[in-house]
Amino acid sequence: MDKIKALFTATATATGGRNGRTEASDGSVKADLSVPKEMGGPGKAGTTTPEHLFAAGYAACFGGALDFVAKQHKKDASRARVTCAVSIGPRDGGGFGLAVRLHVEDRSLPQSELAALAKEAHEKICPYSHATRGNVNVAFEAVGS
Repeated sequence: MDKIKALFTATATATGGRNGRTEASDGSVKADLSVPKEMGGPGKAGTTTPEHLFAAGYAACFGGALDFVAKQHKKDASRARVTCAVSIGPRDGGGFGLAVRLHVEDRSLPQSELAALAKEAHEKICPYSHATRGNVNVAFEAVGS
């Protein structure tokens, strides 16, 4: 496992599990949680799930990694739209697992360039991609001009 030199640490606490509440230590994120109806839960209005939070974080992080890689290649991917879908379901080996699909769109870049930049961001830069590699099936598609 690679060791990191921490530049920033985010801390959050959850109470009540999937039907509880989570909050960042600095108050920047506060969310009420409930298990979705599709998973047998109450699916309360105005609540979210850990998967929504993960999807939002991964989409933002990947967008930043993509822009970073693009700048290294003297390109601009700052207008890229990254959509992250996180699915949860039973694993063949027991328990539950996640699957991720990233959709990257930037019509200002040619398709082949955007695909190459997204691949590099995924393989070399994005911390979420590093964290999930070998543990979570991550598929992505890039749509350029």
